[in-house]
Amino acid sequence: MSAEEIDLLIIGAGMAGLTAGARAARDGLSVVIVEISEDVGGSARFAGYAWTAPGHDVMDEHNPHGDVSLKRALVDRFADGIAWIRSIGVEAKDAQRILSFGRGHRFDTNHYVDTCRQLILQGGGELLLNTDTEQLVAEHGVVVGARLRSADGTSREVRARSTLIATGGFQGDLGLRTAHVHPHADRMELRSNPHSRGGGYRLATQVGAATGHEDAGFYGHLIPSGLSFADPSDFVDLSLYYSEHALLFNLDNERFVDETKGDHLTTMALLEQPESRGLLVADARVFRDWVLGSYVEGAVAVDKFALASKRGGRVGVAEDLDELAFLPEEWGYSGKAVRDGVEAFNERASAGLELRPGRELDRLPLDEAPYYVIETVPAITFPFHGLRVDDHARVLRGDGEPLGGLLAAGSDVGGLWHRAYAGGIAAALVFGLTAADTAMKAAAT
Repeated sequence: MSAEEIDLLIIGAGMAGLTAGARAARDGLSVVIVEISEDVGGSARFAGYAWTAPGHDVMDEHNPHGDVSLKRALVDRFADGIAWIRSIGVEAKDAQRILSFGRGHRFDTNHYVDTCRQLILQGGGELLLNTDTEQLVAEHGVVVGARLRSADGTSREVRARSTLIATGGFQGDLGLRTAHVHPHADRMELRSNPHSRGGGYRLATQVGAATGHEDAGFYGHLIPSGLSFADPSDFVDLSLYYSEHALLFNLDNERFVDETKGDHLTTMALLEQPESRGLLVADARVFRDWVLGSYVEGAVAVDKFALASKRGGRVGVAEDLDELAFLPEEWGYSGKAVRDGVEAFNERASAGLELRPGRELDRLPLDEAPYYVIETVPAITFPFHGLRVDDHARVLRGDGEPLGGLLAAGSDVGGLWHRAYAGGIAAALVFGLTAADTAMKAAAT
């Protein structure tokens, strides 16, 4: 086994790792990037927007319990991240509204990750695919590289002034999900690449890295029950974003959350409900304006109701409110109770009375027949629990001090989001660039 020393070793070739590698290579650092799968890009290939809160006040309102320094860094450095995308020849569209509160830019993430790979290789960097990182090497409390194993069993030690963990989270590992997301998190479909199985999390915690809050939650979306993702395009096509304008009932036939605050928040709330499943009810207005419409301006609209029906999901159409009472008994809901729940909601909404739970962003009644029903379950994209870092992307120890030589970015980071979310691609972009800058300073000393 031979050893060599470089400026930056990157474990994981997704959005964060490729961003850091491209920036570092362009700035003249020696880079090795390690990826456990057969290609680069990870879940970033299935995205298309970089967005976040437009200011600190909005970020604090929607993510009040996130780490203050990380939230500030994300908002303050986001514009520089978009400028970086454009600087390497990838088009980022003009800013547009995302969700009810965010601002962001549409861009071709496939073009972006492939361009980053080119920059790394052109800068003399090395890309190791189908390669596992067996262990971080630490000396006197400082990480000085890692031991790698390629698919053919060859071992190699790479020594580095800085090592970046960017493996994309642990959503692909059922054990870590049940331990750090929710006891029932293993029920969820995986709405991401299958290779993010906690490799970086385990590597870092084995050398003393601190981790975030256990109840931080996760990012994901509602999908039709009983369906599996057949293709990465399903990550968007099957996501029931329109839930923000529909009503959601649990198996007790009750609403339990303000659906209008965001499908990603409703997804976390549904995981806590009996059997982690619920009934989405939309009327003709919601179907016309939101089921058939684009969730984000510029995105291709997909009739998610028709797609769920074609795939064999639990769906139905009630020609009027009374017909809602005839839900199939085997679904486990009381059709009459759901019908009564919609009627009671409509009466209070029409009268301008208080709604329980509230409907902060859409208080209109659902009183235009017919009614469209889909049973839904949560799906996970990545957890919010992860490695604690400072705003320089340096991994922290339990005492709050940096763990020398070790950085983290992207979905391996914990603390930024706490049962709230404002852009995973943006965070990977910003902290990937931050990690490269920190590695540059380390190489100069």
